[in-house]
Amino acid sequence: MPAAADREQAIKTLIERLDARQKSELAAYRAARVKHDAALAAYWSNVGERRSERRRKIRAGEPVGPADYVQTFPPEYTGPKLSPAVARIWAEIERETQPPPAPIPTIEDVLASAKAVYGFVPERISEREFKWRYALEALAHGLSKEQVVRIYALETGGQGTYDMQAGINPVTGRGTPISTALGYAQLLHANSVNELVNHGASFISRLETMANAEPQRAAVLRAKAKVLRSMLQNARSVPNDWYEHMRFAGTPKGLGIHALNIDGDVGPWLQVIKLKGIKEVGERGGRPQLAPVEMELMNLAGPSTGLEMMLPIARNMPTSNFFSRQGYGRNTIVRGRTAGELLVALDKRMDENEKKPGAVEFAAVFDEAQQQRQARR
Repeated sequence: MPAAADREQAIKTLIERLDARQKSELAAYRAARVKHDAALAAYWSNVGERRSERRRKIRAGEPVGPADYVQTFPPEYTGPKLSPAVARIWAEIERETQPPPAPIPTIEDVLASAKAVYGFVPERISEREFKWRYALEALAHGLSKEQVVRIYALETGGQGTYDMQAGINPVTGRGTPISTALGYAQLLHANSVNELVNHGASFISRLETMANAEPQRAAVLRAKAKVLRSMLQNARSVPNDWYEHMRFAGTPKGLGIHALNIDGDVGPWLQVIKLKGIKEVGERGGRPQLAPVEMELMNLAGPSTGLEMMLPIARNMPTSNFFSRQGYGRNTIVRGRTAGELLVALDKRMDENEKKPGAVEFAAVFDEAQQQRQARR
């Protein structure tokens, strides 16, 4: 990545190609942008300081008041705009001098890491069978059809596949990854590491029990259990901390763990246990009966932050109080809304996406799974 001084020198060299009027126009624009960027930086610094203080108060059991929140939205740019011709030139200059963004690992990278590090190739099953196993697992953990299907509808657009990556259209396969999120519940690579650390031992035990009960698959299941032991050992080699898991998940050892989401046996367990964790946080926070949209808010913002957003005092506060600057900028459904307005928008999106083919099939599979469970009682 070039140093800031080198980039500025490159920009100056390119600007020399402009005529006097264009230089003047661009100089005024850049000066206004510098001022705006400073205001934005100050805004987000204030957001971070107040968030830290709120968390301290909440941990200490102290009351939180309106002054603990930033009550305005991020400042919008109101300075001079570039004429179309100069805007095109400036866009070209930025493209030539801006360092490329860090690449986001693709599903192909995930699979390659799993194979290279662990010799693991996830066992693929049909989409309907994956939904069936997912539904049975969800019901066994006390999650409802409405919670799971509506979260799926929101996270995947109602038509996602179990190997869908965020930013890639599951129908056309086109698009560019916007994060490492995979599957029906869109777990990030760090989520996969985190859930494996906390629940990997039980996953291994289940695979071994299944191997004893299914002789025809015994070898495959025992091999899978062996892979999980290796993954778990590596995942536990770093502190059990979210930021450590984020760092580790970006390495080949961590990225390979993310492939578990695609496996027909472990994938449903991994994703459902993540949703169950949200449910448990809600129970501890005094919300034992979370509505699907409330669970999704906790999934989107983080469980504890989502709970805070549902507090009466927080509902009228801008969502910028609850997301990082990057997260706020990346999520179009989040920007420019209060916490209460975001809940309404999420619920509306769920209503729309529940009508899509994948969500309709998932709901039907859930009904069948519920009937089977009732028949066995």
